[in-house]
Amino acid sequence: MSGQLRLGLFLQETGHHIAGWREPSSAANAARDFRHQIELAQLAEAACFDLVFIQDSYAMRGANDVDAFQHSARAIHWDPLTALSALAMVTERIGLIGTATTTYNEPYTLARSFASLDHISQGRAGWNLVTSNNEAEALNFSRTEHAVHGDRYARAAEFLEVVKGLWDTWEDDAFLDDKQAGQFFDPAKLHVLDHHGENFVVKGPLTQARPPQGYPVLVQAGSSDTGKQLGASTADVIFTAQQNLEGAQRFYSDMKRLAREAGRDPAQLLIMPGLLPVVAATEAEAQAKFDALQELVLPKVGLATLATTLGEVDLSGYDLDGPLPDLPEANGPKSRRQLLIEMARRDNLTIRQLYQRVVGARGHLTVIGTPTQVADVMQQWLEEGGADGFNIMPGHLPVGLRDFTDLVVPELQRRGLFRRQYSGSTLREHLGLARPVNRHVR
Repeated sequence: MSGQLRLGLFLQETGHHIAGWREPSSAANAARDFRHQIELAQLAEAACFDLVFIQDSYAMRGANDVDAFQHSARAIHWDPLTALSALAMVTERIGLIGTATTTYNEPYTLARSFASLDHISQGRAGWNLVTSNNEAEALNFSRTEHAVHGDRYARAAEFLEVVKGLWDTWEDDAFLDDKQAGQFFDPAKLHVLDHHGENFVVKGPLTQARPPQGYPVLVQAGSSDTGKQLGASTADVIFTAQQNLEGAQRFYSDMKRLAREAGRDPAQLLIMPGLLPVVAATEAEAQAKFDALQELVLPKVGLATLATTLGEVDLSGYDLDGPLPDLPEANGPKSRRQLLIEMARRDNLTIRQLYQRVVGARGHLTVIGTPTQVADVMQQWLEEGGADGFNIMPGHLPVGLRDFTDLVVPELQRRGLFRRQYSGSTLREHLGLARPVNRHVR
């Protein structure tokens, strides 16, 4: 554990609470007017956040329940790589992490795109590697069904190896720019991949120089057994959903153990759970803020959000004030689905009570209270082996973020838990991560 917290802004256009877009101060058009994203990224950078993180899906969540999701602002969102490239032009230090699936992309395309983003941002890019838990994505890529979980992860592991091989196409000093001799690069420092595997055949070379960071920061969010193994062996950062300190400690120690068993320095794998903070001068005021958001949730939207988070299950025939039924196996999200089922069983929740918990943070930690109370939780998780930092998930934007940067960040700084200014320029420097060496350099 580090003595300093890592902080990311999980940038959801109108906020993470499903009814956040209805809050009077929220910008309901944030997925259509990019100026709002610029404001949020600059606000996070002014507070010295390590990074901005953008999730993605290639299919509309809840597309099968338009009656419910017409009341949600989740139908549209920005393309991460396009958005982050634009944000790179209006920020200077903050890291820029985008989600891209290995299931419905090709390694060469993503290798070039993320290398370009790392150059455009001068070393601030990161890739959140996912395997697509939204089964509807298959229907947008000329397929009739989604690949099974194990196959998705096998493809992802090979995909990542190909991408890293392409990033190592050029040695760092390959380009001579020798105008007098007329020599642009040193051919001895060009390495053609020529990969032949089970899922991919990729010749190379990559038509982009090696990224400034060596590799953009690699992020993963899978918490299934397969996802944990891949993350422990390859990722720099793990984003995870944890409900309490005890569960977070188990996950944290497990991931560090798996990293060590994979031959890695566990300190080079950072664990950053999601956190939805609702903060005000008094605990009563903070609770009133959260209650006001909860009041804006239409029951059919809450039920549809729960059904989608569980993997597009059909809960329409069940009593909202009855228990969550036994659910059939699904080919969508694994770890988040299990987390919610365990929550419902452990706390004896009805379907209605479960969706009321889900509509805010989708199973991530929610902390409601004063700046001191929120900082206390964050400090405890850091110091007692539950987290290296947090991915902050404001319920509504921009006010939810401004509350955190104005009230909680100064308290963390006062305690010596968070920086007052950036000391490095790249995302790897912010996070204390080593720069990978080109595998061709001896």
